[in-house]
Parts: sequence; C-alpha cells; structure tokens
Amino acid sequence: MTTSTGQDADNVAEKVGGLAQWLDERLNLQGALKFAEKKQVPMHKYSVWYYMGGIALMLMVIQFASGVLLMVYYIPGLEAAHASILRLNSQVDFGWFFRSIHSWGANLLIAVLGVHLFSAYFMKAYRKPREFTWYSGLVLMIIALGFGFTGYLLPWDDVSFFATKIGLDIASKMPFVGDQVAVLLRGGHSIGQATLSRFFVIHVALLPLLTIGLMGLHLLFVQLHGMSEPAYFQKLEAAKRTYEKFFPNFLLKDLLVWLLAFNGLAALVTLMPWGLGPEADPFGAAPLGIKPEWYFLAPFQFLKIVPAQIGPIEGELMGALLMILFCSGLVIVPFFDKGDSAEKAKTATYYGLVLLLAIVVFTVWGALS
Repeated sequence: MTTSTGQDADNVAEKVGGLAQWLDERLNLQGALKFAEKKQVPMHKYSVWYYMGGIALMLMVIQFASGVLLMVYYIPGLEAAHASILRLNSQVDFGWFFRSIHSWGANLLIAVLGVHLFSAYFMKAYRKPREFTWYSGLVLMIIALGFGFTGYLLPWDDVSFFATKIGLDIASKMPFVGDQVAVLLRGGHSIGQATLSRFFVIHVALLPLLTIGLMGLHLLFVQLHGMSEPAYFQKLEAAKRTYEKFFPNFLLKDLLVWLLAFNGLAALVTLMPWGLGPEADPFGAAPLGIKPEWYFLAPFQFLKIVPAQIGPIEGELMGALLMILFCSGLVIVPFFDKGDSAEKAKTATYYGLVLLLAIVVFTVWGALS
C-alpha cells in the first residue's frame, strides 16, 4: 500500500523531472553537460595556477553584485559623495560590510589577475592558437586597473582626491596624448564635479559593459582552445600525460577554492574594515606621504627616480616612454616566441622574470618610502 508520503515524493520527483525536461528542450542542457564532461584539464606540477582564473571570475561577480548595492546609496556629487559613504558606513545595516567587500575585493581582484597574467605568461599561454586569449586577458587587466583608478576617487575623501591628482599627473606625462587624456578625464584642468561625474559614469557604466563583453570572449577562447600546457608536459608521451574531467572533478575543486577565497575576503572585511578619511578639500594641503594605491606604486616610484631633465627631453616624459617600451614586450611576445626556438623561449622567460621583479621591487620600494 502506497503511503501519502511516498505519493508526495513521487509527485515532487515528477514535477522536477518535468521542469528539467522543459528547460532542456529550450536550453539544450544535455548538450552543455556532454560538452562539460568531454572537457579535460591537464594535471601537472603547475596545475594550481589554473585556479587563478576562476578566483578572478568569482571576485568579478562579487564586485558587480556589491557595486549595484552601493549604487543604491551613493550620490556622485561634491557636496554629497562623502556624506553618502559616511551614512552607508554608519547608518545602513551592513553597509560597512558591503562597502568593505567592494573595496577589498577590488584590491584582491587586481592582485589575482596579476598572478593569473604572469602564470599564464610563464606557461607560454600566449602561443598559437591562444593569441586572442592572451590579448583579451591583457585588456581585462587594464580594465581592472581602470576600475581601481576610477572607483578610488568616488568616496571623495582627502587621500583619494590627492592620490587621483597624482595619478592624473602621471597620465598627463604619457607621450602624444597624455595631456588630452588627463584633461578629458578631469573635465578641465582641475579635479571637481566634472571629474567625479565622469569617473562615476566610467566606473558604473562604461567599464562594466567592456568587462562583460571581453570576459565573454575570453571564456569563449578558453573553451575553444582549452587550458594551456607547460612545454615539458607537451613533450611527454601521450600515455604519460594525465588529465581530469572538468565536470565534475575540476569544477568541484574550483568551487572549493572559491569558497576558501571568499572566506579570506570575508576575514579581511571583518578584521580590517575599509576606512574613510576626512572629506576632500581641493584647496587644502595634501596629506604627508600621499601616494597612489599599491597597484600604481611601481610607475609612481620609477618616475620619482628619473632626473628632471634627460638631455633635451623632460625626465617624466622619458620615464613614461621607457615604461611603455618595456611593457610592450607583453604585446609583442606572441609574435616573438612561437615555440619554434628554445633560445627565443628562454629570452621571453627572462624578460617576464625581469618585468615581474621590477614591478615587485618598485612596488615594495614605493610602499616603504
């Protein structure tokens, strides 16, 4: 005899099965599942770096979600911006928490993207057929820095105001278009309401649209060409190469890493909530030791040691040219190291090591000085 509990369970199972069939007919879920089951992830001593992309994606989702919540209370006006953040921190339930998640998440996102960029570089992920994957990742890194730069001014406190002023002064030193870009971002020759409005629009509209489009392309390229494999792994005999299924094996590990990363972010937010300084005074003196955020410290510190004049060329202009020239290797490397020359591969590796070391040294130097 069938009990009522058993009948209820059968009815629920029937409804769930009907819903799954309805969704499958419209979204081809079975096809997506079969594709995921066929996808394989290489297993080798550098496999841990594959998780960086997933962590970056998770942090990006957190940034979008927390940013939408902050927009409910933020007012992008000179007389109201700082007060709206102060109200969010002190009067809105868990407002301080979500603002800190957004601020700490931005810093962690840039750090994780940097690790992801260089780990992909050293695994030669820029080689054929992954050139577009590499370039889309480079642009996403630049966009993340743009998010950090434009979002830093929005609280309109004294540190963010003067740090933004320094950043725009550095941008103005870029060759050919630096002055025009700085004036366009400021909305004139000084930081004011036009600057705040432009940074707000760029931060909440332009950059998110670019990010969604490029992130979609980046993930598409990863799906088309798979994950890159280190050179030593590619040289192994086919029988000695080890792979695991993306679904469910790697995906479950990825979700565990996401959980650990989110717990780390939550710990930072809880133990060290993001602060808010006094309201910006454009006519006041800059705080002592003012400097840009850590992800812009390397170029800031490099320009500090460049002489004021190098021959007939202004020192800061020459410094900007040298930085552009040095970093352009990241754009050129797919055409230089195609995997057909051991010497070129070593040269590319040495270049990456020097660039990474320079960024770390100048960042630490700038932080300690």
